[in-house]
Amino acid sequence: MSYIDLIKDRARLDKKTIVLPESTDKRTLIAAAKIVEEGIANIIMIGNEEKIMDGAGWLEVDLDRVTVIDPNNTPKLDEYVNLLYETRKAKGMTLEKAREILLNDYLTFGIVMVKNGDADGMVAGACHSTADTLRPALQILKTAPGVKLVSAFFVMDTQFKDQGDNGTFIFADCGLNQDPTAEELAAIAETSARSFKSLVGPKPVIAMLSHSTKGSAKHTLVDKVVEATQIAKEQYPHLVLDGELQVDAALVPSVAKSKAPGSEVGGKANVLIFPNLDAGNIGYKLVQRLGGAEAYGPMLQGIAKPVNDLSRGCSWEDIVGVVALTAVQAQLVN
Repeated sequence: MSYIDLIKDRARLDKKTIVLPESTDKRTLIAAAKIVEEGIANIIMIGNEEKIMDGAGWLEVDLDRVTVIDPNNTPKLDEYVNLLYETRKAKGMTLEKAREILLNDYLTFGIVMVKNGDADGMVAGACHSTADTLRPALQILKTAPGVKLVSAFFVMDTQFKDQGDNGTFIFADCGLNQDPTAEELAAIAETSARSFKSLVGPKPVIAMLSHSTKGSAKHTLVDKVVEATQIAKEQYPHLVLDGELQVDAALVPSVAKSKAPGSEVGGKANVLIFPNLDAGNIGYKLVQRLGGAEAYGPMLQGIAKPVNDLSRGCSWEDIVGVVALTAVQAQLVN
């Protein structure tokens, strides 16, 4: 059984309600039909019901078991307006502006539904940028208690079952923090370990990646990863973590034996922490596009309730997978 099939089985055990606000996107419509057919989650779509059902008819998919909420007609609009106003009034939000946003911005409407407890999570990004998808989540839902930094990760399900956790890895941060400091990299490592335990397996093995292994190169970029590794080991001594490591030293035992002898992580890593967003974004896309891996994300970690992004190049199958992961995250929150 594949990794994502196992996640779908977990999602079915305690079915959650997930919002899909991009109701004009055909991939989202197909995914919504598949999700309810497979019993993975209850689905709410936001928009005009007639238009959504017309789209479903044109695609020949069944959305009869999907709940459609039209912001113009919902009896909860005033409640949502007040919630958005109260949440953002310190930043200049007015009741009038809150109403305008909720009537026109379906992503924010979905986030407010999650904030209000009317849905357990949201997935979007098929036709919106990562910034547009994640901004309202960060502004309205805030960080979870005890979390220093919200970051983004991908679950990477590769063909190489002798590596990672039966071929599955977490890559972070590949979607949110552009140039994290050493302190922030350490925090990303800790939350990524939590994400690994909740979504993949019980034993995260974390590599702090660099273009250098154990002093093989000298540069301020290397210094940052070395410092991040030291901070992580001091602040989170329970983690199995090492750095700085090149990717081959992190993944290949024979290379680790040569480049990082004695490392408890070398050749065994299943959580890869990238030094910046350039490296993380390029890395996951190379593994996906040239290595044939299934990439699910960018998933948010450290936020109060689960909201997850999609690549604009995603397929409907990708949306189904991210919804299943979001539902499992919601089981752990609620």
